[in-house]
Parts: sequence; structure tokens; C-alpha cells
Amino acid sequence: MKGLTTLACLGLAFALAGCATTGGKTPADQRQSILAMENQALAELYRQKPDVRAQIASAPGYAVFSNANVNLVLASFGGGYGVATERRSGKRTFMKMGEVGVGLGLGVKDFRIVFVFHTEDSLRNFVDQGWALGAQADAAAKAGDKGAAVGGELTVGNMTIYQLTESGLALQATIKGTRFWKDDNLN
Repeated sequence: MKGLTTLACLGLAFALAGCATTGGKTPADQRQSILAMENQALAELYRQKPDVRAQIASAPGYAVFSNANVNLVLASFGGGYGVATERRSGKRTFMKMGEVGVGLGLGVKDFRIVFVFHTEDSLRNFVDQGWALGAQADAAAKAGDKGAAVGGELTVGNMTIYQLTESGLALQATIKGTRFWKDDNLN
């Protein structure tokens, strides 16, 4: 039984790694892949919540991340990539993310996170320090346009966070530590 559990964990880890890849072999290709993901995620967010377009247009900055998450009964693991954009200068910082958590859950989920920074300090702190800790409770059963997911919107300090589920089957209630950091290979 222990071997079967280990094999299942490895299989899910490889599935997670496949979901969290930026695509492309060169740094330029990877940056293009991230920017395409950003455009797609923002278009979907604007479709679901049209008022967010004005919120982002007036914000000092925003960030968009793609994340794949695996829940195995009492543990949760995730990883992804994204880009933070300073609106005034247009400067982009390519970043990675990783998360680990504890709680009840089972499943695999591919989702996007959009951060809207309401102050320059909140953007700068996110890019330079990049830590976040939070609790999460959600349910997702989605493939493409079929199914549904409960995600949401959260305002913390001087930023608003939106979550968009792309696909997956997950039911979870976890406490997670999430770390965001600059991608030295892409900046």
C-alpha cells in the first residue's frame, strides 16, 4: 500500500510539473508564453468582472500567475509562474511561485491568480519580498468551459486578489504558505 501511495504522489507531482511549465526552450520563448497566459487570464477576468478593467487601469501595478495545485488528503502542494507589471513605467518582473499547505483536500487544480496593487509600496513589496500566507476553501470541477468552480475575490491590505479556475477536480480547505520570487533566468 505504501508503494502505491508513493507512486500516486509521484504521478501527481509530474502532472503538477507539467501544468506549471512556462513552455518554450529559450528564455525569450518562456517570456512570450507567460505574456500569452497573462493576456488570456486578464481577458477571462474582464469577461467575468468587467469593472476590474478600470481598477487595473488606475492601479500602480498588477501581477498575473498560473498555478497548478495538488491536494493529497492532509497536504497541499503547488507551483507556477507569472509576471508583475508596473503600469507607469511598463516594467515587467517575471516571477515564480510555490506553495505548501496542510488541511483536508483531494484533487488537482489549474488556476490563475490576478493581483491588483493599489499602492506603489504594495507592488514593490510583493516583487521584492514576495511572501503571502493564507487560508483557502474552494471546490472545483471544471474542464474547459464545462463545469464550475468557486473561487473568488479577496482584498488584503493594499491589494485585491482574484482567482480564476481553468480546470481541475478539487475539494479543499487548507492553510497555505505561498512564496513568490523573481525568476533569475527570465529577468
